[in-house]
Formats: sequence, C-alpha cells, structure tokens
Amino acid sequence: TSGVMAPPGENFPCDSFFSEIFSALTNAKCSTRLPMACHFRRAIAGLISKAARVPEEKITPWIQLSIPKFSSAGEFFLPIKPLIDSGVLAPAEGRESTRAAIANLTNKFSCQHPVLKVEASNNGVHFSVDKSVLIKTVLSRVQQDRDHYGRNSELFNRNKAEKIIVEYSSPNIAKPFHAGHLRSTIIGNFIANLHHALGNKVVRINYLGDWGLQFGLLAVGFQQFGSEEALQRNPIQHLFEVYVKVNQAAEENADIHRQAREVFRLLEHGDQAALSLWRRFRELSVEEYSRIYKRLGVQFDEYSGESMFSDRSQEVISLLQETGLMQTSERGTGVVDLSHDNSMSFFATVTRSDGTSLYITRDIAAAVDRYERYRFDKMFYVVDKSQANHFQQLFKTLEKMGYSWAKRCHHVKFGRVQGMRTRRGEVVLLEDILNEAQTQMLDNMKQAATTKSVENPEEVAETVGITALLAQDFQGKILSDYKFDWNRALQSKGDTGVFLQYTHARLCSVERESGMSVPGTCDPTLLQEHEALQLLQQIAGFDQAIHRALTDLEPRHILSYILQLSHLVAAAHRSLKVKGSPKEVAQARLLLFHSARVTLANGMALLCMTPVDRM
Repeated sequence: TSGVMAPPGENFPCDSFFSEIFSALTNAKCSTRLPMACHFRRAIAGLISKAARVPEEKITPWIQLSIPKFSSAGEFFLPIKPLIDSGVLAPAEGRESTRAAIANLTNKFSCQHPVLKVEASNNGVHFSVDKSVLIKTVLSRVQQDRDHYGRNSELFNRNKAEKIIVEYSSPNIAKPFHAGHLRSTIIGNFIANLHHALGNKVVRINYLGDWGLQFGLLAVGFQQFGSEEALQRNPIQHLFEVYVKVNQAAEENADIHRQAREVFRLLEHGDQAALSLWRRFRELSVEEYSRIYKRLGVQFDEYSGESMFSDRSQEVISLLQETGLMQTSERGTGVVDLSHDNSMSFFATVTRSDGTSLYITRDIAAAVDRYERYRFDKMFYVVDKSQANHFQQLFKTLEKMGYSWAKRCHHVKFGRVQGMRTRRGEVVLLEDILNEAQTQMLDNMKQAATTKSVENPEEVAETVGITALLAQDFQGKILSDYKFDWNRALQSKGDTGVFLQYTHARLCSVERESGMSVPGTCDPTLLQEHEALQLLQQIAGFDQAIHRALTDLEPRHILSYILQLSHLVAAAHRSLKVKGSPKEVAQARLLLFHSARVTLANGMALLCMTPVDRM
C-alpha cells in the first residue's frame, strides 16, 4: 500500500471546505441533516471531487464505513472498480487499470483535518479520520436521534416522500394459512416498515383470495361436510378441512365441479344466498387472520380481495374487447397477445370460455383502482417466485392497455421454506408455527438460570421465538429456498434471533446495574480501547446497512449488521467494565453501550422484531 499523511500538528494546504467541515463537526449545534458518518463522507467526497473533478453527490453513496472486525487500514473505504464500472470515474489504460486508477487518484490527494491519512490498496482507497471527532459525533447523534437514529442520512433521497403500496400475506380463504404466507407476511411487513421509517407514505394491503371457483367448491363442500359449531370455533381450520374433503369427493364425483361452477356464476351475478354464505366465510376468516397477525406484530391499512373487483373486472373485459386487445382462443377463452411480434408466443388468458373473470382480470382491475385512489410512486407485490409468470403477464397487459404507471409495479419474489414442521409432524397452519416457536423457546428458557427473574415468561418466549423465526428467514437472499432448522434457530449463541434478544437484554442490564444515568456526552479520549473503537465504528455505519436494504429490499443487510454489532458488544462487554471503573470512564462506557443498545433496537424494529429488556 501507499499513502499520504499530514505531519503531526500540521495540515496540507487544502480548500477551505475542510475547515468548514471540521467547524460543523465540532459545533454542538450542527445540522440534523448531517448525522453520524455523513460529516466524514462529505469531507472525503470533497477530497475526491477536487482530485478527480467529479461532483461530490456522485461519490458520497460509494463511501463506506470499513468493517471494523476485518479492517485496520482506516475507518472509511472507497471501492474504485464499481465507480469505474458505473462511469463515475474514468478508467485508466493498461492491464492493471483499477490499480492505475487508484494510484492516479491517491497521488492527487492532500489531507486536512478531520481526514488524517489516505492509503491505497488493491481494490480501493482507505481513509483514516480523527477518532476523537468520530466518537464525539456518533455518540452525540445517537443521543439526539434516539429511535430515529440511522434514518437521517444523506444516503437517502429526501426530495419528497414517495407513496408506496405494499401488497403482502394475501392468504386464500379455505386454503391453509401456511409457511409460504409467513414469508410473504414478514418480508412484506419489512418492506413496509422500511419505507415508513424513511418518511414515505405507505399503504399496507392484504389482498385476500376470497373469490373464484375455490369459493364455489367450498360452498358445495360446506353443504355436505360443514359444521356451524366447528366454523365458529376455528373457521380457518374448519374451512380447510371442508375444502380437503370436497376436493377428495370431487375426484369420484365430477358433478361437484359443475355445482361449484354454478355457485360461482350465481355469486358473480349477485345471488343473495350465495353472497350471504360468502360474506360469513370471509368475515370469520379475516377475524381469525387478524388475531394471528397481532401475534406477529403485523397490521394492515386495508383488507382488500378479489371479491371487491368482480364488477370492475367486467369493465376490464369490456375495455379489452373494445380496444381489440382481447381475442378468442380455439377453446373459447379470452386472451391478450403480449408478444413483440404478434405471434401469441407470450399471452395472458383473461376470461374463461363462459365469459367469467379470472384471477389476472381481477388483478388488473385492482391495480387500476389503486392507482386512481393513491397515485402511487411504487407498488410492491410480495408473492413467491412461482408466480413470476403471472406478474409478467399482469404488468405487460397493463402496459398494453396504455397505463404508463405499470413500470412502477414490482414483483418481490421469494423462495420457499422446507422443513418447517412441529414435533407432531408437518405444519399445516401458520398458527402451529407460532405456537411451536413459543413452546420450544419456553422450554429453553426453563433450563436457563436467569429465567426466574422474568415476570412474564410466556410473553417473552413468544417474542423471542418469533424473533428467532424472523432471523433465520432473513439470513439469506429472499429469492433463495432454505431449510428451516428449529435447533439452529433457537440457539442462544451464533447468528440467531435469540442472540440478538440476549444482547439487547444484556445491554439493558448494564444500564440498570450501573447505578448512573446515561450521560449526554463524554470525553472521547476515554474510549480509545480497540474494542470501544470497533464498536463505535459499527454504530456509525448503521445508515449504510439501511441504505443497502432499501436498494435491493433485502432484510439480510440489516440483520447481518445488527448481528455483527451484537458480536462487537459481546467483545466490548468482556473487556470494558462499567461497574468498578472510575466515574468518568464508567460514564463514557455506559454512553457507548447505551448507543449500541439504541442502534440494535432500531435495527430490530426495522426487521419487525420486538426487543425484550429481560430474558
């Protein structure tokens, strides 16, 4: 590596920009729009802007906090190859183009406080800054922002609040509320939480599968196999049992399908008896869903459903006919050609041969209705990857119909979970999963020595168990399938949700047992230990993790960040004692641990996890 460094007590000649930055850093009334690491990113971006003649705003998002556990070269890092690939920096000529670009850039640098040192490496440039200023800035910002720490960053576009619609969970009445719905529910809730936390206007929609031939089949089945008592006691379970039985019966009696089609036809034409039965099934199911969602900490702004767009789907069909987009297939179904060359190599079926609507027709009607009501900037459909073709057809049909906003619609695809079963066997309903998480966590807590101090063990077990489910689900890319493992999920050590909760509870204990109030500031020279600096640097990079999650809607970035934070807390807790230390040292360490707890709690909240104070 090579580097440039300011001699002790001296500064390289530089633009007055850096003097202004240092003034902002040391001013107690510094702007709330420049939190935590942003002061330093701005200073570094200014340095690079002068050297490379590139606007600062193009550089700032690429400046990263170094990973404290693996880097000792400097607190900040600028990777060069992505800047070249994206056209921000011009490539150097020759075989070693990236290294040459790095060398060219660093040769033009001159440092001034708070940037103390610049070092070139094989893939980028490292920047060392004044650690005392970094400590003071970050701890002060956590104290000021508290529950909002991490969100007020120049990494996020603050020009205007966007209108965001997130459709997620979306169970089908009569079908099992299963692990697939758990993934849609928690991923969708994360996306909604993230956008809301960053100031966007979010509408959370649960689009129920409450229409179609499945209801006709369910109505026929309820006449044969239904029980009013069982329906009132557990509607989701009973309707599922009826649905299974009527499907089995239909395999031996083809007339059942004819009856189901007739019931659905009556429903679409407003038959009061059919509507009354449908309404009962829907209301009882929504009531039960709401109870389960409450356990997960999930709420919706709107319970929608296919049923709401039955009439409007007929308007869609009429519009498709009038514009000549809909053709009649050999089977008599209505189809829309979506191919580029009018070859029907890619098409969507929008009506049955009897003219009744299909799922996609009602989806088209729902999308149009949502845009008319909300004028959304983005709409996310959080549905598993097996539905990718359906959403390609939906978005392309909307485009063909002339809706330019179709490009604002996005399918957030996710993989499937395998192996999520209880000790009694395969899980059928989502509630079985939640009950199992609580039961197994309660068993684990009973074996722990500290559980006796917990006043509400069942409630804590449920909260920690759900955190364990979320953490295991969020560890990989959401598009990937994964195999669920109860033993791994509920371990108290390693990268688990239980470890996150344990860390938060431990930090709460540090504050309770310190016998002191958390100070507002401290002397940064009292936090120069290696463990303290690593923990502080991790806290400073919270906005970076949030920005990555916002960019690709992957919760794993925030989960990985708070897991690393928790490991650094564990290391600091072993060596940086609060009790028994001199008062000023104890106060400085208490402020550091408090800042770590606030950051951890904020990260967990974005992931829809509820931190516990004791466990």
